[in-house]
Amino acid sequence: MAQLCAAAAALLLGTLAVLCRTSLALHHVPMLLWSTQRSQWNPDAAMHEGHIISAQELTVLLQPLFTQNSRNVILFLQDRLSIDDFTYLSESYGNKNPFQNVQEFLQSSPSSLALPAVDCEATRYLLSFLQESGDWKLTNVTDFNVSQLQVNASEGNLLVVPLKPLVSGLKEISTLEAIAENDKIIGRVTRDLQERGIHFSVIYTAVRPSRISRRTDVMAELRRQLMAVEEEDSLSYPPLNVTTGNHTCILFYAGNFSLKANSSVFIDLTNATFVTPNVDTSASACSDSNTTLSLKYTKPVNGISSLEIRFLMTNKFYEGSARQWSTLDSLEIVQDGEKFAKFNVSAISAPAEYSFHCQLVGTSNFYPARLVPANNEAKNWNVFISRLQLQGFNIENNQFSYASDCTGFFTPGIWMGLVTSIILVWILTYGIHMIMQLTTNNRFDDPKGPALSVPQTE
Repeated sequence: MAQLCAAAAALLLGTLAVLCRTSLALHHVPMLLWSTQRSQWNPDAAMHEGHIISAQELTVLLQPLFTQNSRNVILFLQDRLSIDDFTYLSESYGNKNPFQNVQEFLQSSPSSLALPAVDCEATRYLLSFLQESGDWKLTNVTDFNVSQLQVNASEGNLLVVPLKPLVSGLKEISTLEAIAENDKIIGRVTRDLQERGIHFSVIYTAVRPSRISRRTDVMAELRRQLMAVEEEDSLSYPPLNVTTGNHTCILFYAGNFSLKANSSVFIDLTNATFVTPNVDTSASACSDSNTTLSLKYTKPVNGISSLEIRFLMTNKFYEGSARQWSTLDSLEIVQDGEKFAKFNVSAISAPAEYSFHCQLVGTSNFYPARLVPANNEAKNWNVFISRLQLQGFNIENNQFSYASDCTGFFTPGIWMGLVTSIILVWILTYGIHMIMQLTTNNRFDDPKGPALSVPQTE
């Protein structure tokens, strides 16, 4: 029986490898499920090449989770994952398989199911669906040292494990390391529960697909794509909203929201803020002239018991433009209620009716919008925010208004084109000037007459 289960798991992984030919998918993510219970799923009913599992179909496939005898579910949620990750990264780096634990669990589990393509709309609201479909005790596992995790096997438990986000861009080695680290986390949590004799089911998926080049034969196409402006992924997680009564007064979104303390302690707050929210915004305040977005985290990493990040915004009337402007004046970090770091903010402003957007915001000198340390404690922090969009005034219909981007009119590309054009025009002008200085002879030799003599002075 064990051999048959192993063969079935190998067949599932083989199906993943075949379906990876639909590379660079934009609207679906893979989902892997395994369980300590037997006969949970019938994989043949769901495996069709090119078929994308809809939200309704996923609801049917997940029904065994709610009817099993031991209702314990572990949701491993990653920010980005694509079907090609399972083949490309493993094949490109030889024996260094970043999915070693995941593959082992699929092969050894009594029941498993691999869904190569699940609609992102289904995975986006997966956590909400699980919460509404069963009487669960919800536990967010932020400390990956799970030896102290209390699980009552007599009642239903939903353990949500937000995995570390992948490095954005085309840095394949960094992505490999991030996936391998997440695979270790999956192995650590799963084996700990197995050693306790607790029966459970596992869901491993992502919020949106990754965008990594897979093979050398698509590099030419990828280069062409890089020449254009890449569209934002419309299927990413929703923004964080702060409400007063029934009115939304603050909207905040970031593709990556992370900090580094003392150049050594890395703190990624993306998942805790947006994917599986585990943040307290009760200290936020809104008014017509001043708005404060307060984000409080409990034990974001080992060694830090509490962390609060404040975005302080103002709304003022400027006579020069004869209109209201909203400005992000400062960013404050409070660690453990004692250490206070303050940053002044440059180049983050927009008309009061607009939201503000910037591709890169942080402490680096190379970012369009920079956070400048305002006290000595701030020098111990590095802040990185990508794809920031923020609005603290005049929010309508709970949605961002038109975004005012931090990129100025004269971008580096425009300056480069202008300088190059000026140099070429100067070369052309100089060449025409030199050609106009050329003179021709006005006297010629007559073969029948005496030789032409031209004095040296002419």
